[in-house]
Amino acid sequence: MKIISLQYPVQSSEPAKSALPKTLAIGYFDGVHKGHQNVIRRSVEAARSTGIEAAVMTFYPHPKEVLGQGDQYVNGLTPLEEKINRFRSLGVDVVYIVQFDLEFSAVTPDEFVEHVLRPLQVKKAVVGFDFAFGSRGAGKADTLVALGDPDIAVEIVEPLMIDGKKVSSTLIREALAEGKLEMAEQFLGEPYHVQGTVVHGEGRGSKIGFPTANLDPETAYVVPRQGVYAIMAEVDGERIPGVLNIGVKPTFHENLTQPVMEAHLFDFDGDLYGKSIAIHFISFLRTEKKFNSIDELVGQIHADADKARAILSQGQR
Repeated sequence: MKIISLQYPVQSSEPAKSALPKTLAIGYFDGVHKGHQNVIRRSVEAARSTGIEAAVMTFYPHPKEVLGQGDQYVNGLTPLEEKINRFRSLGVDVVYIVQFDLEFSAVTPDEFVEHVLRPLQVKKAVVGFDFAFGSRGAGKADTLVALGDPDIAVEIVEPLMIDGKKVSSTLIREALAEGKLEMAEQFLGEPYHVQGTVVHGEGRGSKIGFPTANLDPETAYVVPRQGVYAIMAEVDGERIPGVLNIGVKPTFHENLTQPVMEAHLFDFDGDLYGKSIAIHFISFLRTEKKFNSIDELVGQIHADADKARAILSQGQR
């Protein structure tokens, strides 16, 4: 799979000069959830049926971050590298990463089609029903249909509904903020996960019989609700069950404001410091609370671990 970075305009750039005819799925695709997957699969299927390239166009960073419309978009469901890996797994041949900046934000819908899509030899564009493009989102999916005529066909993919809810990145973010992992997993097609490096913490877990791996996320992920979770950790290709706490450790700290992630892996005694591991969030167990004593905390950790073992061993969600 080819990965090509673009800046506007692309008319005279090397990617445009060497472009082959292609289908193109267009979107930011945060999460690459099941709705996004439908859009990308339609592009791939159309490409395969006509013998041309299947491409995806995404944008970096998030447009709302650049335009100051929401600090929450600094944190993503899927970092760019992981997003690219998911595109690859869906059979995409080419990924275009468009640098989204203030200049690009001012591009009109007409200019986007004339100076981006046509130079790249897009023969068919595939977008979601709520697709918007151009300055201030002036262009909609129907606009793209009109502007693409006659040489760029446009397919508009209808929303994917699960349990009466429209699958969207916004709802996934909300589900994670509420600890509703089942909904997030349904929409994503897999458990939500965070990749990070194990760093040294306070060392308190080992002293009370529950050594923990302190995770420093490798990028700005969306962080689920504070509390305790049943998890599966992926370490050197091996999946290891455990529990994880996201929080400010109120039993030991009064003024800690930045939540930390601490994972206790069951029946594991290896050295994790400096390793990159993935944490897959399986089930929300409880909210974080302050305990009156260390003994009370240890008792609760035992109960959390027992509950997590039961959930993970039975494949419950």
